[in-house]
Parts: sequence; C-alpha cells; structure tokens
Amino acid sequence: MHRLLTLLAVPLLLFSLAVPGSYGAVTAGGAAAAAPTATFTKTSEWGSGYEGKYTITNGSGSASSSWRVEFDLPAGTSLGTYWDALLTTSGQHAAFRNREYNGTIAPGASVSFGFVAGGSGTPQNCTLSGASCTGEDPGTPGAPGAPGTPAVTARTNSSLTLSWSAASGTVTGYRVYEGTSLRSTVTGTTATVSGLASCSTHTYTVKAYNTAGESAASAPATGTTSGCATGPLPKHFLTGYWHNFVNAATELRLADANAEYDLVAIAFGEATTTPGQVVFGVDPGLSSALGGYTDAQFKADVQTLHSRGKKVILSVGGERGAIQVSSPAAATAFANSVYGLMQGYGFDGVDIDLENGLNPTYMAQALRELRARAGAGLIITMAPQTIDMQSTSGSYFQLALNIKDILTVVHMQYYNSGSMLGCDQQVYGQGTINFLTALACIQLENGLRPDQVSLGLPAGAGAAGGGVVAPSVVTNALNCLARGTNCGSFKPPRTYPDIRGAMTWSVNWDVANGGGFARTVGPFLDTLP
Repeated sequence: MHRLLTLLAVPLLLFSLAVPGSYGAVTAGGAAAAAPTATFTKTSEWGSGYEGKYTITNGSGSASSSWRVEFDLPAGTSLGTYWDALLTTSGQHAAFRNREYNGTIAPGASVSFGFVAGGSGTPQNCTLSGASCTGEDPGTPGAPGAPGTPAVTARTNSSLTLSWSAASGTVTGYRVYEGTSLRSTVTGTTATVSGLASCSTHTYTVKAYNTAGESAASAPATGTTSGCATGPLPKHFLTGYWHNFVNAATELRLADANAEYDLVAIAFGEATTTPGQVVFGVDPGLSSALGGYTDAQFKADVQTLHSRGKKVILSVGGERGAIQVSSPAAATAFANSVYGLMQGYGFDGVDIDLENGLNPTYMAQALRELRARAGAGLIITMAPQTIDMQSTSGSYFQLALNIKDILTVVHMQYYNSGSMLGCDQQVYGQGTINFLTALACIQLENGLRPDQVSLGLPAGAGAAGGGVVAPSVVTNALNCLARGTNCGSFKPPRTYPDIRGAMTWSVNWDVANGGGFARTVGPFLDTLP
C-alpha cells in the first residue's frame, strides 16, 4: 500500500525474463513410432533448481490436434515460470496442455515446452494425453473414443459430481479415475465421487470402456469440495484500509468507515529497533487533523465496529514499512508484539503488507506462533504486489502456500504494476478486466483455494499511480471468476464460485472519491454464489 502517490513501473522486460527458452516451434523429422511420446530433459541446472524441457513427438500416422502432459514432482521441488504451454496444478501434480499455436502436431513432427523448477526433483509418473509418456497405446483397439472433457457440475462437503459428453463408438460404460485410482464406474455421462474430505481438491479423468478395453483418458477436471472454513468473516466480503496518517485523502475516525466494509485493515503497524517487533498508536498528525483523536477513542471505535458485526485487523508494513522478520528471535518478537496489540486495541488479526521483502520461513513461524496464542479465530491476510505473486517460487507466494491451513485471504494489489503475465503466459496491462482475471488465475490454479483469493483495487483517483478502474470492472471480474460471465478476452479455465471478494485502498480514498467503490462492490458481493 502507498501513503504517497507513487508509480511502480514494471517494465515489459519482465516478459522476456520470464521466458528463458525459445521452444514451441514445430519441427519435422524422426522415424515413425507406434504412438506419441513426451521426453524430458534438463537444459540447464544450478544449485537450487533447473530448467526443464519436454519434447512431444507425434510418431503416429495422423496429426494430433491437442496434447496434455501430466506428471508429479517430489516434495521439496516446485514449479516456477513456464512457457509454450498452459499449466494447472494440484499439490505436487502438474498438468501442462498445449497453447493455441502448438496443439497440432503433424505425423513425425514435434513441439516443446519448458519450465523452471526450484529444487532437484525431476518429473515422475508422466502421462501424455492419458497414456504413458514413453508411447504406450492411448487406447485399446476396438475400444471407444475418449470422452469429452468433464466438468464439475455439483459439489457438497463430501462429494463432487462430474458430467461429460459421450465417447464415440460402442460404449459399455465409463470409469472415473483420480490419478491411477478408480473412483467410480457408471453407465451414463455423469458420476458422483463421494467420501471426500471437506475443502479438499481433486483432479479426475474419465475413460470409456467396452468388451475390447478402455479408451484414452479425457482431459482432466479439477474441483474442490465445499466446507472450506471461512472463519469469522462472511463467505464473500469487502476489505478496506483505514489511514492512520494524513495525506490528500479524507481523514476519518474509524467509526465513520462505510458500513459496507466487513473487514477494516488499520494502516499501519510500525517497526522498532528490535527486529520483528511491531508497535502502534494513533498518528499525532491524524489526531490533530481530527480535533484530538486519542488512542482511547480509537479503541472505542474498534469496539463500535465489532458491535456492527465488523472485524478490524492491524496491517504491518506498507510502502515505507521497515519490519524485518528474518530470524527465530524476530519471529517470536513479531508474534508477541502483535498479540499484545490485539489484546490492547481489540484487533482481530494481522495483515502482511511488507513491500520491501520478506523471509517466508521466519514469517510463517511468526504467524504460526501468533495463531497458537490467538486461537482459530485469528484473521491473517496478505497484500502482496503483483510481482510477488507471478510465480510460486516468489517469497510471498511461498509464504501463502506455507500457511495455507491458517491463511484467511490474499488480496493482491492489482495496481501500480504496469504490465504483467497472466496464467496463460500472455501479457496484460493493468486497469483492465483481463489483468484482474488472468492474474487471479495464477493464484487460483497454483495452490490457493478460491476462498483465499480476493481482488485488491484502488478506490479512485489519487489512490494509486496506475491501475485505477471503475467499480463495475471489479464486479465484472468477480462475475467472470465466480460464474464465467462478463469476462474480457481472457476466459479462466474453470469457475471459482468461492472467490472471496474484494479489497480497496482505501476507506479514506473512497470517501474522497464519493464512496462509489464500497457502495457498488459491497452489495454486489452479497449476490455471488
């Protein structure tokens, strides 16, 4: 977040840095083989990771129109940037599929895609469009054709229902697989997989069968059961930051925050000379601007918001924040001091907004220590910049995944960032619906649950140096992510009805701009599934 008007320009050089190889060209050659193959090689390697490449060769006698390479990575190895393919992940399982320009492979030709991995583990259990990457026959002769791509059409706390289009040929029935494990056998084109844990994510493929054998596998479908713990906040909620300082925005007492905000983040807790320690008090300049606003009055306002059913958390960091948690001692100092402020002021949790870097190991330790003291009702939010969430190898993304079991939400700042990569590896400019949906997709498809993802936007003119959008763009983006409607040219690979909501910088800037953000986005969130 930014106290002053600043423009953080991210040059388009980021795009060239994110694609270290030049793969994907279709090349002819090679003797015909029985079936397509996908071959893995390491093109370069360093101490903490490597660059990997898969070459897909069509050894069959007919052209292919699409492909999908899936594999598992050992624990301790994670994917970073990738190119010439689209990626979805579920835990350590990765599924790459062709881009719009390299799905067709002529007989005897090949295409490639690549990725950067952190760690030393190499892909295991590789499949190419449902068959072995080594070229096993993708379907038994005489078996049906592959079913259509399944979709998750219903879910409960303990089940997921899939539907798909019928396979060609003579079909006796369909088998639903999770990896290599058979989960359901049906005669129709729908199946319900039961006995699942609440808030658990699963990826399935479907094969048709008859007396001759099984077809090739369908494309995968991923779904998450309901029952994800939403904590002390609504299923969909609006967050606003409140200024504990004076700038060009409107100064407000906390109790004057718009009632549409379900969660108010106090900006900011400050560092001391003790590493990790956080302190807070009403800013003297703000106190003077409000005619003598005291700590006691602020504490009373926190309780007023509580009486209205709202939650209040302390945000630490900001643009100028100097809090550093880079040792076990600093982690404990952070946990102890933030818990003390929660006790003293009535805060319900903490927001991590460290824009000058963080150590994911020790910050995770600090937050787990705080959770142990504050209990399961603790609210933990994060407000990374867009660059921080471009890859799971980034420190902020690592922190979010490391504390996924206790994390409330990530409301990334979709502003002050220039152009960035979306989950389809295309470049999108800030201030557009594509920017919001394609960048949210990175988090949604790489480990965070939909209820842990929220869209953070400026409230209006003056709140940021770039990326300001009309509130209707925010609601359209949420509709696109939750329902698959009102999208721009980018279409997410699936819908995310549990998408958590929106955040704005800030309560004060919204008032200065007429209150349109809270007045529009707040009521809209109540209409989401």
